[in-house]
Amino acid sequence: MDSTEETPAATPDAPLGLRERKKAATRQAVHEAAMRLTREHGLDHVTVEAIADAAGISRRTFSNYFAGKEDALLYGKEQYIQRLLDAVRDRPAEETNWQALRAATQVLRDPRLDPPRREWAQQTRLAMSHPSLLGRQLSTLATLESDLAATLTARSPTNPVRARVMAAAFLVALRIAMQLWIEENEQAEDPMELMMITMDEMGARFV
Repeated sequence: MDSTEETPAATPDAPLGLRERKKAATRQAVHEAAMRLTREHGLDHVTVEAIADAAGISRRTFSNYFAGKEDALLYGKEQYIQRLLDAVRDRPAEETNWQALRAATQVLRDPRLDPPRREWAQQTRLAMSHPSLLGRQLSTLATLESDLAATLTARSPTNPVRARVMAAAFLVALRIAMQLWIEENEQAEDPMELMMITMDEMGARFV
């Protein structure tokens, strides 16, 4: 078999193979190294070489996983975004699209996600002050918006424009909730409670 052939991706219900687990572990190690170095030195003073060294891999191996340090920094957030997208797809067909979106956010209530939520706050702060990271984050959100709209249309046929507007409104509600949490120094409210509040405000038109 050609050594460059891609290993088929595991289905959501199937366990990852050894090769996929190793790849996932490497990506996570690189992401954690990028976050740690950024906290310690600031994004402008962190290089891909330093991240690779901290993760115990070569510069070439880093390039096999991430295009740059911005991608490595945002990897954790993208993983949880994918969980959210999968949760929307799995919601009962009898729910309206907005109900499915709102209910899907419950996957983020897992208490094991508290450190990642703090990480999201750090990533949001970084994006506010670094155009390169903000650009990468906006690109990720644009892709997610498109994927969400396609998912909504597939689960409950609707006007494509309405589906896109609904997907965008959902993401804006989550962004506002995270920004409010940051402004309150991550102490005043559970970010999940803020997400529910902003979604209810945003979703009045779609319920």
